[in-house]
Amino acid sequence: MLKKMLIDTVEELRFASQNMPKIWNDRTAVPEMRNASHKHWRQKEWQEFYFKFLCESHLDHVIAMPGKKYRNTVFDAFQEISWDFKVDSVYAESYSVIANDAEAIEDTISDYGYNGIILALGDMKYDDEETFSKKWHDELRERTSKYETNRINSRAMSRTRKTAFVLEEIHFICFDNETLHQCCGLLQNHFRETDSNRLKQKGVVIDIDEIPDAALVATENF
Repeated sequence: MLKKMLIDTVEELRFASQNMPKIWNDRTAVPEMRNASHKHWRQKEWQEFYFKFLCESHLDHVIAMPGKKYRNTVFDAFQEISWDFKVDSVYAESYSVIANDAEAIEDTISDYGYNGIILALGDMKYDDEETFSKKWHDELRERTSKYETNRINSRAMSRTRKTAFVLEEIHFICFDNETLHQCCGLLQNHFRETDSNRLKQKGVVIDIDEIPDAALVATENF
């Protein structure tokens, strides 16, 4: 059973999240992160880092960021338990998120009883066939990443860029060992290896549809 202090923390987080914007657009979110000197503003998966940016801006009075470190793994935040911030589309085919390193999650649950995820779900908008958003973002970044260089050299197709995200709900989830294992697997069992996930092979993949009610502590709807 969750301790009262953890329940109170979740309620504070839920209340603080109410001030987050509902509509995220790459043309405003990326420059906003750049102007704030956020170190991940150049990332192609901007919506994931923009949510972290929003959490740092809106939740900093509730939880400490960054969180606890286990070997090479650093959780996004800590208050009562370790927390990570995640984003997914409610209409995605896979409907899953990649959580942290399996050993780190196991250790933090052993230390504090639970591992928390603050999960933003919404409607993702994508670039058009002319890839205007990709061209704009590439120009703004003013440099080509190693991953992009390798992709060009191998003549692989570029991923479709996200252009906007309409926030519909934020879930505050607290997993213990039992509830986590009801909805998770290891990354290497779900996806083929790519440059972007090669270093995350021990990561945990959480099937959002299978998250048990016992782990879902609170939800804020937008």
